[in-house]
Amino acid sequence: MTSNPKKKYLAIIPARGGSKRIKKKNIKKFREHPIIAWSINAAKKSNLFDTVMVSTDCDETALIAKTYGASVPFQRSAVNSDDNATIADALIEVISQYESQNIFFDAVCCLYATAPFITTPQLAQGLDLMTSKHFDSVFPITPFDYPINRALRRKPNGLISFVDSSFVNTRSQDIPESYHDAGMWIWFQPGTLKDQAQFFSENTGSVVIESSACHDIDTETDWRVALIKHEALFPDTEIGINRN
Repeated sequence: MTSNPKKKYLAIIPARGGSKRIKKKNIKKFREHPIIAWSINAAKKSNLFDTVMVSTDCDETALIAKTYGASVPFQRSAVNSDDNATIADALIEVISQYESQNIFFDAVCCLYATAPFITTPQLAQGLDLMTSKHFDSVFPITPFDYPINRALRRKPNGLISFVDSSFVNTRSQDIPESYHDAGMWIWFQPGTLKDQAQFFSENTGSVVIESSACHDIDTETDWRVALIKHEALFPDTEIGINRN
């Protein structure tokens, strides 16, 4: 009987150059380092990946990625760099590029470029869950701060109504918890993504992240709040980012 070969895992960090709300968002300094460096560092520090690569159409981003230890083996195509391209499109392009060179991976993890809260335990837990439960994909979720079952709808004249009136008299503690994507990373089976061209399916698993340990960054206000939370979670002595 022959032994099973070691499985190969790929980390992809999508980071196109265009950014509408925060200029050069993917390479803007976040605690003395370009924010993408945190994702690169998390992937490398985990020791889970055979390859950590950045998919970008931007020369400046590519140079920074290489400086912090990621590879940029090919440039993202123009068609997958415009506002209409999805992350799934960009990832499928990367996987196809590797496969055209006869390089195959057993599983892939997409780490978002502006996700400085990623940790090794999260990544390891996600991979273990996907492997042990045979999920197509796994990503982190975090609870809504307030029960969405009590969501309100507002008309232009200011009149409000409940989206679902059946929860009007239900105590908050009796309402089942609801979650949303934490916007940090996603493990997936490369073949499944290529077949379905999307991450979420009926066979998608999740890892729960506390809201204090993640923060979606879309605006300058989000950025400032994320800095405060990050400094509280990761003091200076724990940063440990190294340049090549």
